[in-house]
Amino acid sequence: MDLLNKVAIVTGASRGIGAGVVDKFAMHGAKVVIADISLGETEGFADKLKKNGHEVYASQTDVTKIESVESMVADTIERFKTIDILVNNAGVWAAPGFVDRALSEPEDWDITYEVNLKAVASVTNAVVPYMKNNSYGKIINIASVGGKIGSASNPAYMASKAGTISLTKSSALEYAKFNINVNAICPGFVWTPMAISIEEQAGSNQPEYTNMAPREIYDSLVAETIPLGRDQTPEDIGNLAVFLASEFSKNITGQAINVCGGSNMD
Repeated sequence: MDLLNKVAIVTGASRGIGAGVVDKFAMHGAKVVIADISLGETEGFADKLKKNGHEVYASQTDVTKIESVESMVADTIERFKTIDILVNNAGVWAAPGFVDRALSEPEDWDITYEVNLKAVASVTNAVVPYMKNNSYGKIINIASVGGKIGSASNPAYMASKAGTISLTKSSALEYAKFNINVNAICPGFVWTPMAISIEEQAGSNQPEYTNMAPREIYDSLVAETIPLGRDQTPEDIGNLAVFLASEFSKNITGQAINVCGGSNMD
């Protein structure tokens, strides 16, 4: 699955799932724009990849600010002349302070909508004109199995990911005539900085997890809910992203594909 000299943008890419996708793209020969709101982490990650011979570019980007997105896209075109692949990965679980809340508050709905859904549309809209000009493009939205099954503890996040899945299907229909494939990846349990915060919230608000460390909670959920008995890694998500970004997936579009060890079979 060769991505040699393909130009990819990955948002929320300095750590977690985004970093796993960037690693795999670079390994398969892509030139990658690492777009993230945290400049220090982004530049540090880019420097590490450059030392290993990969061609990457660090861009401090706030996906909720259209001027920031447009600047990142313009920098990408100036540097690499084209855009072949977009991975909309930037996401949040909830607003600050959610660890101490048992249920979603209005601010959680606001931020998950802005980052997890509206920004996906904004970044896509900024990139698609260049893909249309080339009659080629691969767009991959990182959703969640939670967008298919829901959750009593954080409906705001789950609704935003359900929206991402729906947006993926709509975009696939809209852009198919331009030879642009649009798909979503729906991860299950992945141990990332976000996962640590999620389990901290569970430990603070669910009696069955009182006095358990975040990793203990996470491991217990993996054991209870995943048929394969193991969690997923950022690299697992990256592997599927490489496939969806390659010509091996040229007839796949509008799909929301789980990487969850069998916890959800839909």
